Amino acid sequence: MESVSGILMSYYMWIKAVHIMSVIAWMAGLFYLPRLFVYHSENRSVVEFVNIVKLQEYRLFAYIMRPAMLASIITGAALIAANLAIFKSGIWIHIKLTLVVLLLVFHIACGMLVSKMQQPSCTLGGKFFRIFNEIPTLLMIGIVLCAVLKF
Repeated sequence: MESVSGILMSYYMWIKAVHIMSVIAWMAGLFYLPRLFVYHSENRSVVEFVNIVKLQEYRLFAYIMRPAMLASIITGAALIAANLAIFKSGIWIHIKLTLVVLLLVFHIACGMLVSKMQQPSCTLGGKFFRIFNEIPTLLMIGIVLCAVLKF
């Protein structure tokens, strides 16, 4: 009987391809959702626009970001399970996984903000969301540097 890691290794490149695609979709959402928050917060007086952007925020998070995040985590875990020796390859993997956890925290914060932005009482402004929008870029830079440079 073949081990789980052996089975995963035989599909490694397919899992890696799905991982890359799901990470791209997830990151696209993480980049765009805070931009929608900027537009939403800066146009609160335009009721028709706010109604449309609320729907866009919800759909982006629920139908694109959440499934892409889940696929990214599942395929990333499968890649690690196929090659547990990766934890001995340097500090890069530990830093990368720490940054991924921070990206998950950012994702959760985005979900909370989607709910908060549905309420007219939300007073967070465009400046806050413009700064908030930079967080996934900084995390992505660190994750990519770790994955490519493997220091």
